[in-house]
Parts: sequence; C-alpha cells; structure tokens
Amino acid sequence: MSSRSSSSSSRKPLLISAGVAVAAVTFGIVSWQATAPAEKGSRGSAAAAAPRTDPAAAQLKALARREAGDKLAVGRADAPVVLIEYSDFKCGYCGKFARDTEPELVKKYVADGTLRIEWRNFPIFGAESEAAAKAAWAAGQQDRFEQFHAAAYAEGAKEKGFGEDRLVELARQAGVPDLERFKADMAGEQAAAALKRDQDEGYGIGVTSTPSFLVGGKPIAGAQPLQAFEAAIAEAKTQAKAEAAAAKQ
Repeated sequence: MSSRSSSSSSRKPLLISAGVAVAAVTFGIVSWQATAPAEKGSRGSAAAAAPRTDPAAAQLKALARREAGDKLAVGRADAPVVLIEYSDFKCGYCGKFARDTEPELVKKYVADGTLRIEWRNFPIFGAESEAAAKAAWAAGQQDRFEQFHAAAYAEGAKEKGFGEDRLVELARQAGVPDLERFKADMAGEQAAAALKRDQDEGYGIGVTSTPSFLVGGKPIAGAQPLQAFEAAIAEAKTQAKAEAAAAKQ
C-alpha cells in the first residue's frame, strides 16, 4: 500500500463534522498501521478495520452516493452494501486489488445484487497520477471506465507511465469510441471538478494512503486478502437487513 506525501496533507479540509472527525483520526491510524509493514518490504495479511462509534459509522456509510448515472460505479444503486474505493493508478497495491480481488467481488457479490462498488479517484503520486485519474473519468463519459480501469491496472502498465500519448493509447485499448472527445474531456473543467470532489471526500475522512476502502461504512486499509472483504461485506449485509427490518416496524 502507498502513502500520500506530506505536502498533500495541507489539502485536507480543516472543518469536518464531529462524527467524521473521529473516523478521520481512526482511518489515518489504520492506514499508517497497514502501510508500515509494506514500507519495510512486507505487508500484513490481517484486515485493518477501524473501531467505530455509531455516529461516525453512519456518516461514513452516508458517503455512498448511489447515483444511478455514476459512470465510475458498478452494481445496483439500491444494493444493500456499498464498497467505496479510494485509489491511484500508479499505486502497485491498487493494481493488485484491481487484478486479483475486485473481479472476484464483482463475480460473487455485484452479480447477485448484494454489492455496489463506487470508485473514487485519489491520486497521490503527482502529475501523472492526476492525469490518469482525469483520463479514467473521461473514459467513463463514454461508458468505458471499467475497460480503461482494467487496461491501466494491467500487469506492467504503470511502469510505462501515464503521459498524454500513453493515456490515449490506453483509451484506445479500452475501446473509447471518440478519442478526440476523450482528450477534450480529460483536459476539461468537469474532469478537474470530479477529481476535486473525490479528493476532498477522501481527505475529509482522513484517507492517507491507497488503496483505502469503506465497506458499508467500515474502513479497510490496503489490498487485504479476499477473505477480509468477504467478511466485511457479510457484516454489512447483515446490518443492512437489520436496519431494513427495524425501519418496517
């Protein structure tokens, strides 16, 4: 897992609600704990999930946008569980999750309507990371986000860099039909605004490294084993059922 630079920390919003503030502190600690072994050459295998108070959990859960037209999401908008992913295309562990774990989650949980996955662009490695994030958004405007995501996270892709020509090539590989529109969208104000929205959200809850996740409002830091996500999804599904039953009473 990868940590953002200290210079990025100044961009975190200073004013956040009390409940999210608790989560922000906890998420920062979780991310540090999960990152520390990786920086020494190994990565812990246990899932890192933050203890949470009910107000913080509720506010984190409410970050799920559930927008029917979200181009950077897969799964039903009314799925009982939402997984929010904060990732960077230059992050090696993000790529590992994208290649090894995410397809299994899609196959097992998105397909049966249990899970929705919402992507948040959270570039932390400078200009090329931000360019790749905007390119992914631009590909999504032509309904090719998933394909671009797969191409950009393919084994060895990040080593080739994310300069403009390379991003256009990835868009071509992803089957983006109008490459001129893609280039215009990538450089446009809407892409920049979409990126800022995602970054502000991540900084606001204390995300300090990639990949970081919320599963039903529960923070998980790092490309944890599939079993960690399965357990979190099962817990969130049970909680969603209980909440739905309580609402009917």
